[in-house]
Amino acid sequence: MQDEIDYESLPPNAGLAVNMLAGALAGISEHAVMFPVDSIKTRMQVFATSPVAVYSGVGNAFSRISSTEGMRALWRGVSSVVLGAGPAHAVHFGTLEAVKELAGGNEAGNQWVATSLAGGSATIASDALMNPFDVIKQRMQMHKSEFRSVWTCARVVYRTEGLSAFYVSYPTTLAISIPFNAIQFTVYEHVKRFMNPTHEYSPTSHIVAGAVAGAVAAAVTTPLDVAKTILQTRGTSSEADIRNVRGMADAFRVIWNRDGLRGLSRGLTPRVLTIMPSTALCWLSYEFFKAAIRTD
Repeated sequence: MQDEIDYESLPPNAGLAVNMLAGALAGISEHAVMFPVDSIKTRMQVFATSPVAVYSGVGNAFSRISSTEGMRALWRGVSSVVLGAGPAHAVHFGTLEAVKELAGGNEAGNQWVATSLAGGSATIASDALMNPFDVIKQRMQMHKSEFRSVWTCARVVYRTEGLSAFYVSYPTTLAISIPFNAIQFTVYEHVKRFMNPTHEYSPTSHIVAGAVAGAVAAAVTTPLDVAKTILQTRGTSSEADIRNVRGMADAFRVIWNRDGLRGLSRGLTPRVLTIMPSTALCWLSYEFFKAAIRTD
């Protein structure tokens, strides 16, 4: 009988192409599955002017959107994620493994610095590619969005707001993503090793470690995510204070003036609900595809 595939017995430096392809497939799987919950998170984070678009919770948002706009509304913008997530995650995981190897993260000893450095470096590269797609996605997720096509949305945003609209949130995205991925990758590595010290084939350890890592990282970075959503959707607002935000400080000022401390946790529940299974699936998919491609 053929020997069982062992993820952890694979060479840690499996090769850049393997890591990039595995990351691309994992990224598309991760974002597509949890997209409806992400749509609810976006709507809960914006300051809607219409009472119809104000939701008391995830369940309330799901039932109201599906009943008034149809289930398809929850998937609006998913094509932007699919187009961007594959290349962005390929870059992310390729950079992740390369920096981890260079920094000595695959060697015995203290690996906290190496894994954190790898997570942060991967984020800088992948977010530069993904940010425009994320802006388009959130514009399409909005209540009563006029956009049904990625290309139409990109063209209109570029024509009316310029190229800067696609990158106005990039510094905030990095302010979220660098600590998010450093926390996620570090927690994942250590939980995985705690659960699976023998490095035997164990999908359960990838799922649990990924979920725990994602939940911790999501909770810590939620205030920054609210600010990012304000920046990325400012062009859809009719209110001057939101339309005139120019950066993270302006976004936090608007959030504080409108909703106080509570505003910093807008969308916390759907964000954690989205990211926990997403990171669990992402890491499981990544480890699986890396193993499968390597053994072909």
